[in-house]
Amino acid sequence: MQSIDPQDLIVARPEGLYCPPGDFYIDPWRPVSHAVITHAHSDHARIGHGHYLCAEPGRGLLLARLPGITLDTLPYGERIVHRGVTLSLHPAGHVLGSAQVRLEHGGRVWVASGDYKVEDDGTCAPFEPVRCDTFITESTFGLPIYRWPTQATLMAEIFDWWCVNAAAGRASVVYAYAFGKAQRILSGLMRHAGATLALSGALPGPIVGHGALTSLNQAYREAGVELPPVMLATDLPARSPALRRALIVAPPSAQGSPWLRRFGDASDAFASGWMQLRGTRRRRGVDRGFALSDHADWPGLLSAISATGAERVIVTHGNVPVMVRYLSERGWRAQAFETAYGEEEDADAQAVADTDPEGRAT
Repeated sequence: MQSIDPQDLIVARPEGLYCPPGDFYIDPWRPVSHAVITHAHSDHARIGHGHYLCAEPGRGLLLARLPGITLDTLPYGERIVHRGVTLSLHPAGHVLGSAQVRLEHGGRVWVASGDYKVEDDGTCAPFEPVRCDTFITESTFGLPIYRWPTQATLMAEIFDWWCVNAAAGRASVVYAYAFGKAQRILSGLMRHAGATLALSGALPGPIVGHGALTSLNQAYREAGVELPPVMLATDLPARSPALRRALIVAPPSAQGSPWLRRFGDASDAFASGWMQLRGTRRRRGVDRGFALSDHADWPGLLSAISATGAERVIVTHGNVPVMVRYLSERGWRAQAFETAYGEEEDADAQAVADTDPEGRAT
């Protein structure tokens, strides 16, 4: 890890990523007075801060996850000045409301990416490259092996898998993170099947959602994202034949739960970038794996970094040493920040803890 210049706009502190001239933090993991939040996944948005700022499209989701907080929002691209630091938020393409944080002070421009992906999936504002001197990037999938199929390819694969199972009288259970991934699947399948057909119910079977998805789906709909009708399991009789043709979307935490028994003999799948590795699917114990991620793959990371024009790159969570070495060998001033960010499974675990499978608060 390289030394930090005292004039840096962002430094790593025990509380999180800190802007010294602005006296605020970005996605802090310990309580602070002022926090700029890149998105509402729980590894980036935590309870306990005095004041929060996020992108306007993420307002509903952040308040749903952290009710009662003091929150201000900022439209994408709009600039404010705080203690002499010009701050603006720009689309990150990760999930609804996700943002990169651009800071300008003393002739220097820094951008903190938060989590991001570069392919537009239609459920959130697409990633916007932001020119800067220093770029802080995630590297969740920062290895050359990670190269995602296109959105259209993945949705066709999921839809075909569902059709085959429905024809055989087997339910299809796909495990996906409750916030972001689940809505991406729902929206993508509707577009693949055709919005008119999906809304009229002309699909292989009904779509059933775990209760942890209910409030999140509603937040996406309120933001203007079109999703197909999603039922709760209790909306159908216990022995309804429709359950044997259903597509069930549930968080990973629901795997092996008693709730799944009502669907009988079912084929299951996991939707995650980790499914790029065969061993991960075996460890998950599922029939299928779909390499669907809300993070950039290796080519996406490199294209995003290049598009910023930054001379200096600071790498955070993920495959940090590999990315730092690769960038250094190719002329970037590259280093690392140690952070407390990670995968979003903890968000789903909390959603399941707070909500039963039929969407009732516990």
